[in-house]
Amino acid sequence: MAPRVLPAPAPTIRALLASGRRSFSFEFFPPKTDAGERTLWQAIRELEPLAPTFVSVTYGAGGSTRDRTIRVTERIATETTLTPLGHLTCVGSSRAELRQVIGAYADAGVRNVLALRGDPPGGVEETWEAHPEGLHHAVDLVTLVRQLGDFCVGVAAFPEGHPESTDPDIDARYLARKCAAGACFAITQFFFDADDYFRLRDRASAYGCAIPIIPGIMPVTNLSQIERMAQLSGAAFPPALADRLREVQDDPAAVRAIGVEVAADLTERLLAGGAPGAHFYTLNRSTATREVYQRLQLGARV
Repeated sequence: MAPRVLPAPAPTIRALLASGRRSFSFEFFPPKTDAGERTLWQAIRELEPLAPTFVSVTYGAGGSTRDRTIRVTERIATETTLTPLGHLTCVGSSRAELRQVIGAYADAGVRNVLALRGDPPGGVEETWEAHPEGLHHAVDLVTLVRQLGDFCVGVAAFPEGHPESTDPDIDARYLARKCAAGACFAITQFFFDADDYFRLRDRASAYGCAIPIIPGIMPVTNLSQIERMAQLSGAAFPPALADRLREVQDDPAAVRAIGVEVAADLTERLLAGGAPGAHFYTLNRSTATREVYQRLQLGARV
């Protein structure tokens, strides 16, 4: 039997960020139906020509879509020109299962992993409980991934604070611990106030965390959906923006236009303040993200 030929490994995000080029990346979520999968792959193909630095596929709530996430990430690695970032959470997984997921990513040529603790299966209002044979914190997952190979590991950061925390300094210290454990970069939860990002960056730097922190941007295309996501994540949804969107909520094109305007203005301010790029939460649709790109001419600014 001929030896198995593995795909060539993708570049590391660490190296791509170190090049000095601005990082623009996209995040998708795993579909639950065949129709949803077709929508996802249409968005992937429409965004691929923008040559993002990397793309990622999330886990569902409580790690519920782990297998589909892995499968979609492997397809991106082997069937597109994109650099995939593999999501990995501690939720509901033993150490042995986490090692298997990491191995599956490695077999597909995925060298970049986003190591997250993850939310409880019932959402952030539930008490977090680790798997009896699993890990308790994201920092432990960072350590495990780094022990298992030459991976570039990313972590989460929270401009408005972690939903379970009331002290921004504690959040910054946790980020610094993940940095010390070997994290190469961080991606933030979505937010709407640039000053929250700059305060997070300064606090993390004060605790010795010098890794690039990529801001997460959510172009608003659906009012009820973004309100629900903001509630689940603990992000503050600005009342003034909510009022603007409610005035046009029956006009999807008008809602998207406002969402694009707000996302573009936020991205512009973040870039002007020294952010290393932007990570766009696409909600598996390409239109709003492509319109932000066009508005800011991001393709010419990488």
